[in-house]
Amino acid sequence: MADEHDERLRQHEEMIQGLARMWSAQQDINQRLTLAIERIDQTLAQQGEFNGDVRTTLARLETLVARLLPQSENGRDA
Repeated sequence: MADEHDERLRQHEEMIQGLARMWSAQQDINQRLTLAIERIDQTLAQQGEFNGDVRTTLARLETLVARLLPQSENGRDA
């Protein structure tokens, strides 16, 4: 009877150790995911700034092109 209890205790200890390893691995994965999401957020913020700069540059180019090219009365080249 004592051997059965010892075996059951050993099995439980193994399960707890396995769960602890899984918990540790999950924490590592969560940390890596958090860092990856933070980098993505930074990239998206930078991309937003870049897009704004591109829009500004395009608007300036459109203004310059409009000044350089004569247009007909309806606003289109004849």
